[in-house]
Amino acid sequence: MSFNGKVIVTIAPTGGVVKKSQNPHLPTQPNEIAEDVYRCYGAGASIVALHARRPDDAATCNPEIYQDINSRILAKCGIIINNSTGGGIDGDMVRSLEAGLDEVIFEERLKGLEAGADMATFDAHSVLASFGGRDVVVNTSPSRCDIMAKRFQETGIKPEWECFSLSHLLQDPIRLINQGFDKPPYWINFVLGADRAIQGALPYSPQILDLLIGNLPKGAMFCVSGVGRAQLPATTHAVLAGGHVRVGLEDNLYLEPGMLATNVRLVDKTVKIIRELGYEPATTVEARAMLGLAPHKQPG
Repeated sequence: MSFNGKVIVTIAPTGGVVKKSQNPHLPTQPNEIAEDVYRCYGAGASIVALHARRPDDAATCNPEIYQDINSRILAKCGIIINNSTGGGIDGDMVRSLEAGLDEVIFEERLKGLEAGADMATFDAHSVLASFGGRDVVVNTSPSRCDIMAKRFQETGIKPEWECFSLSHLLQDPIRLINQGFDKPPYWINFVLGADRAIQGALPYSPQILDLLIGNLPKGAMFCVSGVGRAQLPATTHAVLAGGHVRVGLEDNLYLEPGMLATNVRLVDKTVKIIRELGYEPATTVEARAMLGLAPHKQPG
């Protein structure tokens, strides 16, 4: 775990689940996302965790849409681009297995690696999620993990190992790291508070987060994403424990009870807490160096 008094702030502006009907500040189209991300970069974010949406706002991993979003952002700033290989729960991403049961399409997820990002999410586990009376299977078997790991290696994209529980860390991610499919520093994102929607996910508590941190492999850095009301306590705990944080409307729609958030206000609030705790948000240059990523090159 590397920590030098600088905290990497990731902004997750959109996600693959939330709708504008839940929060009208949610950016979904390339121009909206790029403008919002640039504001968050100015407020102190150094990584953006991107999800793409179709023109009808449904989820996709279409590489052309990702490339549009990425190029718009990188024309404005050098923020680290982290594209999703999860996609979402509608649109291009799902097919029906039976009444009330859908599957996220594995081949569509892999398209998230075709847009030339710095990083991409790697959920090396299978889950069953429930949304609005629908069950959604995300099947990432060990053999599919192997396929994904090889694609990450071929594209040169650094994985963000996304873990909702301890088994999500100790099983395939550690196996693949040990097989040489990633190099240190490993970037591991603990997502806590999704237990109401995802079978096997864990809530946030100080004891749970400390357990996860205590099982990190040597050479790992960790980030914490708190869902809903878990966002503020989980990310504050992460800073105090020497880690890094993710905030944004993907995970949390409210700035405080009854007050809808914007992405930039969530970043502002997080940066204020980081500074009050005696640390500083990492710049993108610092974050790239901490993660071992290549420097940003200006377009053109």
